Amino acid sequence: MRLPETFVLRMKDILDNDNQEWNSFITALSEDSPISVRLNPCKTSDTTLSSDSISKLFDEPVSWASNAYYLKSKPIFTLDPLFHAGTYYVQEASSMYLDTLIKQYVSSPVKVLDLCAAPGGKSTLLSSALPKGSLLVTNEVIHSRANILVENMVKWGSPHTIVTNNDPSAFRKTKKFFDLVVADVPCSGEGMFRKDSTAIAEWSPANVDLCAKRQRRIIADVWASLKPGGLLIYSTCTYNREENEDNIEWIADELGADIVSAKHFFPHRSKGEGFFISLLRKNGEASPEKVSKADKKTKPLTTNWITCPEDYVSVPENPYQAIPLIHYNDYCTLRPLLKILSAGVLLGEVKGKDVLPAHALAMSTALNTNAFLKWEVDCDTALRYLRREALQNIPSDFPNTHILITYQGRSLGFVKNIGSRANNLYPNDWRIRMSIK
Repeated sequence: MRLPETFVLRMKDILDNDNQEWNSFITALSEDSPISVRLNPCKTSDTTLSSDSISKLFDEPVSWASNAYYLKSKPIFTLDPLFHAGTYYVQEASSMYLDTLIKQYVSSPVKVLDLCAAPGGKSTLLSSALPKGSLLVTNEVIHSRANILVENMVKWGSPHTIVTNNDPSAFRKTKKFFDLVVADVPCSGEGMFRKDSTAIAEWSPANVDLCAKRQRRIIADVWASLKPGGLLIYSTCTYNREENEDNIEWIADELGADIVSAKHFFPHRSKGEGFFISLLRKNGEASPEKVSKADKKTKPLTTNWITCPEDYVSVPENPYQAIPLIHYNDYCTLRPLLKILSAGVLLGEVKGKDVLPAHALAMSTALNTNAFLKWEVDCDTALRYLRREALQNIPSDFPNTHILITYQGRSLGFVKNIGSRANNLYPNDWRIRMSIK
């Protein structure tokens, strides 16, 4: 691996010019990157994954994150139906340290913003790690990446999530709304050198300086949305001081915060990529949360498509969009301020005179599986479904209705049985495109 000379000099300085440690660092960069996954505790566990699934590749647990494992080798995740069912997420291990910070500093329900969230690794982690009753707003400014974020959050299945597509400056309008802001800010990517040769080619001191300034602007833009006494978790996948220590000191001094913790990950010191993460507490006293009830005009759902429908309400603009009752007022507060791409659970979609059960419903942990006829399929049929092919081998005794496709007991989505075949309702944009032999 050929590294820029200026980077080498700067990196040696970070490692205190210790030749032995530098050699260990260079050796680590020449090795294959470890592969790690996090299980979705609402959909599976290491004891419920079947023997012929990804669990056979489990190596050691990731010590700083719950339900997380290194893999002995890298499978073709695209060809595993459990991956598409949202039973696990492929995530770089160092970035999972977010789980440790949440468990250590967050003990009661909170309102959380994941500001730079695509493709969704930290958001899916937050969804699982936050205390019950928390609201997660997960945002991505780039529209194409925001669509990927929607897909991954829908597959993860939590109804307590709102996905938005906004520039960080838009959150200035949500004054003192969030108890916690997570900002995994765009960076120079030094910590990803062994995974991404493009990051090496694009590295320069000038780009480091540009990234550091952009990171400060992003945090300054979102700062007003954080409550006094609230927490900011700031992270990058880079090593240099400008984008890490200098920036959190700037946040503390210029914006007003206490630095609570900071941690560096290096590939030769821990089993993962380069990563920096810090937790800060905004100056000021936290005020008691005002608990408000949902608008009296709202009505609980009566559908049997989800469990506990009385805990949800539909929104006026879409009667098939279900929002958890405990988050409805927050949803109403954010709706006029932000561009919302998804929220709660989409129950159904209108097609002509019919209402089709939505794919998001099939993925949701709120789904009442007993409300639908289920068809448990093998791996080959599951992959053909995920390719959005018409399925011909549907059981002959199934009625002409919407049927939930399951694989190893996990929902994959719906088909509409029309007798001779089953029309595939899997989202076209999400279908598997690679050839399957």
